[in-house]
Amino acid sequence: MTRAEFLTRLRRGLNGLPPEAINEIVADHEAHFVEAAAKGRADPEIAAALGNPERLAREVRAEAGLARWEAEKTPGNAVAAMVALIGLASIDILFLLPLLVGVVSSLAAIFAGGIAVFFAGGVVFVAGPFAAPPGGPLVAILAGVGVMALGVLMCAITAVLTVWLVNFLVWFGRLHYRLLKPALEQSNAGDI
Repeated sequence: MTRAEFLTRLRRGLNGLPPEAINEIVADHEAHFVEAAAKGRADPEIAAALGNPERLAREVRAEAGLARWEAEKTPGNAVAAMVALIGLASIDILFLLPLLVGVVSSLAAIFAGGIAVFFAGGVVFVAGPFAAPPGGPLVAILAGVGVMALGVLMCAITAVLTVWLVNFLVWFGRLHYRLLKPALEQSNAGDI
């Protein structure tokens, strides 16, 4: 693979990151080509030593996704962090995915149940006083408020558990990245 092909594939893999970050990463890898070429090495040999450009891009994107999640905990950043982790820990996905699907499904069910309970409480709050409940209209109103509060509590617990899940996945991804990083740096440094 030539220098231009390597850098083009790397740039394509980094698509979605800020342009200045892409330019900096590509310039860094181009500097590796320049330094190795000055030592008399050919482009295909240098490209092989640097590794697969798509894999390098996945690692950089994973690190960027995790950094965005740590900087600002938003739903979009949570999705970006999870996608980055899935790409980085692709081998473990065979073991982690079934567990993750079960946990995410449970969280989604609790959240949907919380919304349903909230709306059921709203129905009791609004229609209860007109249904002549035992204890009078005040009991129906208070029961409706209580059921709506239970729905809000269920949704809040789901939100907290979701943040914990994303934080666990970030920790899991960083653990894998830290375990792989020294080996990757050693193999790249020894080959260049």
